Amino acid sequence: MTGAAFLLLLTLTDSGFCKVCSYQDVLDYLNLTADNSMFRLTRPVRDHTHITVVKLDIIVYAILAVVEKTQTFVPFIWTSVQWNNEFISWDPAQFCGITHISVPKDLLWTPDLFIYEMIEKDDSPRYLNVMVNFDGTIIAGDDIRVVTTCKMDVHKFPFDTQECSLSIGSSVYCEKEMRILPSSNSSRVTQFSQQIMKTQGEWEFLHLSVNNSLITYENRSWDMLIYTVTIKRRPLLHVINFLLPILFFLSLDLASFFISDHRGEKLGFKVTVLLAISVLLVILNDILPAMSNRTPLIATYCIVIFALMLLSLLETILVTYLIEKDEFSPQENQESKQKNTNCDKEDEEQTICKSICRVAEKERQHEILPVLEEVNSTLPSGESHVLLLILDELKKLQKTVYVHLGNREEKVKMVSWAKRINRSFFICYTVTVFLFLYLIFREWKS
Repeated sequence: MTGAAFLLLLTLTDSGFCKVCSYQDVLDYLNLTADNSMFRLTRPVRDHTHITVVKLDIIVYAILAVVEKTQTFVPFIWTSVQWNNEFISWDPAQFCGITHISVPKDLLWTPDLFIYEMIEKDDSPRYLNVMVNFDGTIIAGDDIRVVTTCKMDVHKFPFDTQECSLSIGSSVYCEKEMRILPSSNSSRVTQFSQQIMKTQGEWEFLHLSVNNSLITYENRSWDMLIYTVTIKRRPLLHVINFLLPILFFLSLDLASFFISDHRGEKLGFKVTVLLAISVLLVILNDILPAMSNRTPLIATYCIVIFALMLLSLLETILVTYLIEKDEFSPQENQESKQKNTNCDKEDEEQTICKSICRVAEKERQHEILPVLEEVNSTLPSGESHVLLLILDELKKLQKTVYVHLGNREEKVKMVSWAKRINRSFFICYTVTVFLFLYLIFREWKS
């Protein structure tokens, strides 16, 4: 009777106290120590024909840089890698309900995953531990600053959308040994990335898609997971600093057609505007990549505007030349000399010349000369000699008046042609500018 009571008391005592457990008890049970190399040397499968399934998740945390000149894409991503170790398992009930422990990465085998597009070694600090679950599932997380190459299409710069890929695979284990699968679908990783996105800068994050692919080399195939990051440029800065100034310069060039062509200010103004466009072209050269599949629309925009303004400058030079062609011609200099000589003649001859010039301008000189010759034949010889001298002077004045009137008519004709050329070019120039701007902005919008 006493023995039965003692056993009952011992049973009640054991059930009343909780068992104390620690993570070290789990490690001792698994024999997971730094000296035990069984867990880290080879792929953790009991049969070599078993395939290790690696589940991967990537979330874009920030977009640090996108460099068009070197065509590089620099995101900051968070990765989560999950796989199963067949040598690790324990019963949580035997260890006070412990379902997972954290151990250093160096104690376990980890998949040799790498990013194919990565061109620069990551120097950011890494997580040193991994999470080990009771069923052998291991989860490793990490933050990585990735510098990758990205083939960019800058045809619609600065209204462009770029797609940069992160291809992740194994360098050693082929598809018969290790499979790489996504933990989440495209919509879920996109949603997660948009929720935790910290900085985007010039670029707006749009979408993150994930796809499986195979890469084959020498009759061996490797599983590969491709994450495609879709980003869109915010064009406001480039529109304000680049597109609008060029448009303003073009407007100034159009307004310069209303400046008078008789002075040199119009020509100097157009040259100054053309030089300003040249400076903006130098700035554009530092932004765009040296090679591209298609000519960027912004380059076409600048070159065509530059060519139109160059044609406008050439037209101004032509019009100025036509207007000022006869201002300092040798014929005008000769006329001025003849005018000074005529001023030194006698008063009688000067009066006759002036009267004859007035008649020549109104009634044509050649109708008066035959009348004077008839009068000369009826007068005495002395008076006839004087009239012959006057007749010679009148012939010379007749030639001078014809030359002067011809030059004046030619000058008026030149000015008229110059104005017609200027008016026609202005109309064609304006129509061409608006048509080009319509086409270029429609292409940008499409």
